[in-house]
Amino acid sequence: VPVVHNLLFVHARPSEVKRIKSQVSYLQYITDTRSGQKIIISDSEMQRFIAVAGTYNDHLMYFQPDELNLSKGTKVRITGGDFEGQEGIFVKVKGARDRRVVIEIQGVIAVALATIHPDLIEVIK
Repeated sequence: VPVVHNLLFVHARPSEVKRIKSQVSYLQYITDTRSGQKIIISDSEMQRFIAVAGTYNDHLMYFQPDELNLSKGTKVRITGGDFEGQEGIFVKVKGARDRRVVIEIQGVIAVALATIHPDLIEVIK
């Protein structure tokens, strides 16, 4: 079961995407609701998401971007365990008793990791 329904992530040159899109009429770009610009996901952002979602951890929680207020959180890095090296925002999420580290693909989806022991989290300044 895909994590993100009805979305296809493509890694290609803009000219290639435009060519394919012209041949498949139902493909649409996702746009930023504020700016109206196409959302382009950086390689590093996508790699972070793949690394986390690819664990198929039952304790991951997925959210639409507008469901979380990440501005209230703290930027952190995980220093050990299954998610070592991942960076995200440490914030309280609905449906969880404790705060979680959230990895976000800007404007598309956010994933809250399983509970991470505080000893494995460092604040990024």
